[in-house]
Amino acid sequence: MEIAIRRQPATGKRRCRLLLNRAESSLHCAAVVFLLKYRPLNILQGATMSIANNRKAFHDYYIEEQIQAGLVLEGWEVKAIRAGRVQLKESYIYWKKDAFYLVGCHITALPTASTHVRPDPVRPRKLLLNQREINKLIGKTERAGYTIVPLNMHFHRGKIKAEIGLAKGKKLHDKRESSKESDWKREKQRLMKQAR
Repeated sequence: MEIAIRRQPATGKRRCRLLLNRAESSLHCAAVVFLLKYRPLNILQGATMSIANNRKAFHDYYIEEQIQAGLVLEGWEVKAIRAGRVQLKESYIYWKKDAFYLVGCHITALPTASTHVRPDPVRPRKLLLNQREINKLIGKTERAGYTIVPLNMHFHRGKIKAEIGLAKGKKLHDKRESSKESDWKREKQRLMKQAR
C-alpha cells in the first residue's frame, strides 16, 4: 500500500484533524500528526530579541506599565544597532511638539558608515506611538507624577523597537529594601540547592 504525503490546499488545524480522523494506517496517521505538529510557520513571527537593556531603570524606578514604541532611525543607526553598538544607560524620554523623544541613547557609528553623513551619536530620536498611548502617557506624567523611562531596545519581527516604562521613582530606603529582598531570594535559592 502506497501513501502519498502531500500538502493539502487548506492548511490549518481543522483540516489536519480531519485527515487524522480519516487515516487508514498507522503510517498515514504518523504522517498527518507530523504535518499537524511541524507545519510551516514563521518561527520568528512574534519573537523578540533583545539588543540593549537599561538595568538602571529597574534599580531606580518602580515600573508600573511597559509600552512598545517604534523609533525613527537613520540608515547608519540601524546598521550600528544591528552590530550591537548602542547604550541606554543615561537615556531618558521627554515630550516636545506632539511627540516623545528618546534622548541620551548613545549609538556609536560603524567605521564603515557613509561618508556623506556626519553621525551624531546622541541625537534625539522620535518615538512612534498611537495617539491613545500618547494621551495616556501625558495624562499619567502630568497628573499622577509618573515619569517615562526607556527599558530596552529589541528586534520585533525584524524591526527595531524600544520598550518604554511608565514609572515612579524609588527613594533611598526603597532601593535598600529591594536590594535586601533580592539578596534574600538569591540566598534562599542557594540554600535550597544545597539541601537537595
